[in-house]
Amino acid sequence: MRNQEKIFVIGHKNPDTDSICSAIAYADIKNRTSQKVKYIPKRAGQINEETEYVLNRFGMQPPGYLSNIGTQIKDMDIRMSPEADKSMSLKNAWDLMMEKSIVSLPIRDREGQLEGLITIGDIAKTYMDTTDSYLLSRAKTQYRRIAETIAGTVVEGNEHGYFTKGKVLVGTANPEMLKAYIEPDDLIIMGDREEDHLQAIAQNVSCIIVGMGIEVSEKVIKLAHEREIVIIMSPYDTFTIARLINQSIPVRYIMKTDNLVTFNTEDFTDDIQNEMIKHRHRAFPVINKKGKCIGTISRRNFLDMHRKKVALVDHNEKDQAVDNIDKAEIVEIIDHHKLGSLETMVPISFRNQPVGCTATILYEMYGEQKLEISPSIAGLLCAAIISDTLMFRSPTCTLSDKMAAGALALIAGINIAGDRYFYVNPLEVVPEFCTEHTYMEHVKPVRQKWFGVACCPPNVGRTLASLGQYIYAEDEEGVYINQFISSTADTEIKESRMKIKMDSTLLQDGKVQLQVQSSGPGILNIRIPWYSEKWECVQNGISIKTQPDKGYQRLCISPGDTRISIDFHVVPRWMGANDQVRADAGKTALMKGPLVYCLEEKENGRFLSEIFVEENTSIEENAPAEELVGNVPTLSYKGIRVRNKGADGENQLYGSVELEKEEVSLRAVPYCMWNNRGQGEMLVWHKLRI
Repeated sequence: MRNQEKIFVIGHKNPDTDSICSAIAYADIKNRTSQKVKYIPKRAGQINEETEYVLNRFGMQPPGYLSNIGTQIKDMDIRMSPEADKSMSLKNAWDLMMEKSIVSLPIRDREGQLEGLITIGDIAKTYMDTTDSYLLSRAKTQYRRIAETIAGTVVEGNEHGYFTKGKVLVGTANPEMLKAYIEPDDLIIMGDREEDHLQAIAQNVSCIIVGMGIEVSEKVIKLAHEREIVIIMSPYDTFTIARLINQSIPVRYIMKTDNLVTFNTEDFTDDIQNEMIKHRHRAFPVINKKGKCIGTISRRNFLDMHRKKVALVDHNEKDQAVDNIDKAEIVEIIDHHKLGSLETMVPISFRNQPVGCTATILYEMYGEQKLEISPSIAGLLCAAIISDTLMFRSPTCTLSDKMAAGALALIAGINIAGDRYFYVNPLEVVPEFCTEHTYMEHVKPVRQKWFGVACCPPNVGRTLASLGQYIYAEDEEGVYINQFISSTADTEIKESRMKIKMDSTLLQDGKVQLQVQSSGPGILNIRIPWYSEKWECVQNGISIKTQPDKGYQRLCISPGDTRISIDFHVVPRWMGANDQVRADAGKTALMKGPLVYCLEEKENGRFLSEIFVEENTSIEENAPAEELVGNVPTLSYKGIRVRNKGADGENQLYGSVELEKEEVSLRAVPYCMWNNRGQGEMLVWHKLRI
């Protein structure tokens, strides 16, 4: 009995949110990309309160509990048994067993409950018991079954009645001699002589069987009707009828009903082996969870039983795995931990990435398979990342985790910090000014809550979901790398297949590492960004000196493995605007690589408009701000705070020029991260002091 093949997706014992949610998500990916196999998420332990909250929050049912992955009877090729009830004749049972090539036949009631068991040996034993002429009556054999067994027809009497008294005789003697042998209620097999038939009726037999297809007279039929005697006509001769008639007894008479050895579909094979050896039966009935008998198994089934198949997520340690993992067939592993102790008999798909959470890997897999992520699944994966990375504070957290969480949050209709966004991105904010002047009310000093008709967050979500298309592009000759984000790509160019793995720390130190596997020659084009005034490219240990072509560094890729490292020498620098941009005349802004930086009131105090910087003020890189995500350095530098003491005070609009200058230490954060630590002033463009 084999239905659709199943593969269980399961995490580690004592499962956390990542283990549970990743199992659900990976099963979703595989079921949407596989037609022949059914992937089922499972759990190896009890769900904690955090995970329970996450599942309830996004309307998902917890995976079923699987404590043992060992082989069970349901994993065997259970021999399906044909329908057979206790009223059928031995002949019908024998014919059925011969047709199905089985040696044991479970006898079931109408509901499928096991009532008994009959074997070939049981039937053969009955055939050998030819001296018992009362066998048919003791077995309470139905006349219809008798007629059926000898290929006969009931020509008189109630075919649904039962032969319950008397013996079976062959009546070949003359009428006078028959008187001495025939008793009331006997069943007699006779020839064509009418006087014999009449004598049998006179002695009140229960049934007369006439062979050779001989038709009895109307007189005999009339008398038999009056005395309620059954007459059966058979085409067989007397010898054949006598040989076959015992096969008409019902199965219930000889079937075993006591001390039956049965097994349940949920029983583990390790637990039943000794029992099978002890009893040495040819076959054993199998009962399903509903109490119905579905078939039989034998010792031979141990030779071809099917081990459970399992895909592991969020671990690869034997000690953490579900019990009896060594009895299962591991087909896949998706993990982000160190290599563990599991062993497999054959090569498997093993995806292990140095990220903070397995859910991050699954987010990438959705993109690789071009599958849309449902809001519920997105919510589960986002929650898993937040939990596993300790809100991005874990030392194992990577930029990939943060980007994945951000994208998933938008799909799920949530975000990590709440539900707030910027719909207008101002370059300078003074909260009091924005709130008190209606013409500036579009400039918000705080991030805005989600509202009914929003365009920006969904667009961000769509952008992140299609991010791969922005990172990589291709044409007939090769692959283009346009954005430097840790990722993987797998594509075909002409007749070559190229796989790319990119590890980027561009925002931190300007470095990008590439691993390329190619089945044939190809071209890899790496964009040289405008903010990198100089760069260094090394391919397989050799420095590349060629000049960029139309903004791209072209590299020839040979078949095999290629390693490429790029250092864009990204350093902080001051930028100015075109003189025609009057609002920014005499001002400068701070950048590092593609990131714009800004001052916030939290580190630099109020009245940021009073701050000037020198034209060539030196800039130092510092550790990232603890309160902000991204692991991106902050920048520090010196500035001058200039205040006019001649027009000081709340009620004095104008006054004499009495400048007070003070050197101040300033600290800037990435502009994309501002307003995450409370409301306050913000400034991008600094005044220049020349």
